[in-house]
Amino acid sequence: MEDVFDRLIKERAAQREFAVCIVTATKGSVPRKKGAKMMVYPDGKIFGTIGGGRVEKRVIEDALKVLQNREPVLIHYDLLKDLGMSCGGNVDIYIEPVMKKNKLYIFGAGHTGVAFARRAIDFEFNITMIDDRQEYIDEADAAGVTKICGDFNAIMPGLEFDNQTYITIMTYTHNIDRQILAYCIKKDFAYLGMMGSLRKVELTKKMFLDENFASQEELSRVDMPMGIEIGAEGPDEIAISILAKIIAVKHKC
Repeated sequence: MEDVFDRLIKERAAQREFAVCIVTATKGSVPRKKGAKMMVYPDGKIFGTIGGGRVEKRVIEDALKVLQNREPVLIHYDLLKDLGMSCGGNVDIYIEPVMKKNKLYIFGAGHTGVAFARRAIDFEFNITMIDDRQEYIDEADAAGVTKICGDFNAIMPGLEFDNQTYITIMTYTHNIDRQILAYCIKKDFAYLGMMGSLRKVELTKKMFLDENFASQEELSRVDMPMGIEIGAEGPDEIAISILAKIIAVKHKC
């Protein structure tokens, strides 16, 4: 019989979102003992149980809030006072959201793109590297990274964009960078950045405004030049500066 741990591992591997609810402490008469577990899905369905009845109904409601807020909580329930349950005990339940991994798109498989991918893989991203040069994709030595070769404009419509999507643009020409930026700037994302000099950035902003590719507000959401200013030189240092910026965005710093 499948238990909560087995299901958790399976659902995590399938990139499904859910909340894990664990009874951490009890006092008096309660439906389940310490250690009871339950998974709650975004549609309110459950796997496992922490006791049924009113307490389970309340925990499901609280778990759905946790999934929205994406922050774990420890909640104390007085079964008589809070839930009107005659058994009258107390129970503490820890609720933790388990979210899909953030998506990271790296447009460009050059030296900096590969150096960045190698470092980002340790930070719980599902990474996809995209380039239209087969030889660069073949030589990109970045374990755990999905690599796609093909025309950028043909590939982008097949990618998923949402508020868990991080986008880095670092191809081999300004023109391609701008084409990718023009497409991605209209999508949902957590982070969108483009590598380039200050002159490239200023020309890009002017071009996008003059041609109505984007508004000033949309451009203000783009990190360009991409990364944190640390005086970085060379692919490895630049990769670190970009990753530092993305981590800051991820943690809303």
